[in-house]
Amino acid sequence: MDFLQLAKTRYSVRKYENKKVEEEKLEKILEAGRIAPTGANTQPQKLIVITKEEGLAKLKKGANVYGAPTAIIVCEDHDVSWKRPFDNKDIAETDVSIISTHMVLQATELGLGTIWVCYFDPKIIREEFNIPDNVEAVNIIGIGYAAGEPASPDRHDVARKPLEKIVVKESF
Repeated sequence: MDFLQLAKTRYSVRKYENKKVEEEKLEKILEAGRIAPTGANTQPQKLIVITKEEGLAKLKKGANVYGAPTAIIVCEDHDVSWKRPFDNKDIAETDVSIISTHMVLQATELGLGTIWVCYFDPKIIREEFNIPDNVEAVNIIGIGYAAGEPASPDRHDVARKPLEKIVVKESF
């Protein structure tokens, strides 16, 4: 499958089969995140992998991963992230978004479904998973085998703006 087909195949899964994600597949997903580029190669990511029932129950207190049997809380470590020298902008959130994208696309290629969740209570997640002060949860990725009919890869033809609406050439 070429890259555009892979990207079009991926969709937000909100219903999962009652089937665990195989350890080999999870390792590939984590490896895809590990090799993702980061600013100045600082690698500010911290990935909290949740597969056990007690961990998923703790997660449910502050987030909804729609019954996914595996979740990854994607965090950034502000102590090691690169800061742009002109305005001291911390790019860790950009870094972990790239890492997250690598992981959800790898999961798709492996036949798994994912949901990328930003709607969660950061205070509850911090407390439940003992996240230190210098580390911040940015998103949560639910992973599992999708139940139900997959979204059509052709949905992007109408669900996404055409290029001429989003691309500015040379300058505004």
